[in-house]
Amino acid sequence: MPLSEHEQKLLEQLEKQLHEDDPKFANSMGSDPSRSWSTRHVVIGVLGALAGIFLLLVGVTIQNIFVGVLGFVVMGGGVYFATMRNTGAGKQRSAGSAGKSGKPRSSFMSSLEERWDERRRGES
Repeated sequence: MPLSEHEQKLLEQLEKQLHEDDPKFANSMGSDPSRSWSTRHVVIGVLGALAGIFLLLVGVTIQNIFVGVLGFVVMGGGVYFATMRNTGAGKQRSAGSAGKSGKPRSSFMSSLEERWDERRRGES
């Protein structure tokens, strides 16, 4: 049974609030809306995995270890590429200036930059 519009909006608000309150927990649960599956990654990854399986079978058929190992590596790379998620780095960069509102940012570099800015302001 699909959710109604009102229920979907409530769910989105709850997800946003969870990410603001406890970003580490939200990221560990994998419900980050800025990170999503990419259809392009899945398709290219599956094609790569199939090509790797083909190379592996060719290597076994012609009894060439190098071709078989190369096929296994290509297959593993295809699976890895298929399971990669978008990190939403562009969204984080545009939202990065909002960190001066006092809310901690999840990025390690952002927190270092904030600490550096606080030290510089303290010296003045």
